[in-house]
Formats: sequence, C-alpha cells, structure tokens
Amino acid sequence: MTDTDPIETDGAPSNDNPYSQGVRAGDTLYVSGYGPVDPETGDPVAGDIQVQTKRVLENIAAVVDEAGGDGLDDVVKVTVYLTELDDYERVNAAYGEQFGEEPPARVCVEVSRLPEDVRVEMDATAYLG
Repeated sequence: MTDTDPIETDGAPSNDNPYSQGVRAGDTLYVSGYGPVDPETGDPVAGDIQVQTKRVLENIAAVVDEAGGDGLDDVVKVTVYLTELDDYERVNAAYGEQFGEEPPARVCVEVSRLPEDVRVEMDATAYLG
C-alpha cells in the first residue's frame, strides 16, 4: 500500500465533515470537491457562474500549492459538477481562462443538487512528480 498524507490549508474552505481537503499518495494528489466557497468566510461567493468557477479553481489551486505543487499547472484531471447544464459554456469560458493552452483531462456532469445549493463543484487530480 502507498503511504498517504492528508493535505490541509487555510487557503481553501474547510469544514467539519469527515474528509481531507486533499490526499497525497506518492506523486499523485487527490483534491476533494470544492464549490465556490470563500475560505475566509465559509460562505459561497456572490456573482455569476464565471466568478463562482474561478473561486472553485482557486480553492483547488490552494490545495495543490499546499501539497508542494504549482497550482493549476499540476492538475491533470478535473471533474465538473453542474446543477444546470445551461451553464456549460460560461463555465468553459472561465475554466479556459484559468488553464490556458494545455488544460487537463475533464469530465462534466449535471447533478440534481450540490451542498449549500451552489451551482458548480469540482474535484481534481494533480501530478506532483
């Protein structure tokens, strides 16, 4: 079995639910799902779906940074959860601005509901080798 290390940072939202913000297993980091929650207030950010998407990716980047990575540059896979698939194009626009020319692999699914009734959540896998 691979040794694993939980990753915790003040740069991403935390809560009292039974999961880690991220778990490093060797050179791979698994980042838990994040909604558009401000890590300082613990509340969802105001704004449209593009503002919310940016906050989600900032939360993921903070966990990658804490694990010794280079933010979104080390992300190799993302799963996007949307409560409204009608937001798909606007999420893509904000997502593309954050990842640029070489985006990671991705899955996007529509779900019926997310915690705190946010409209977008993402989890990620990063390679830290």
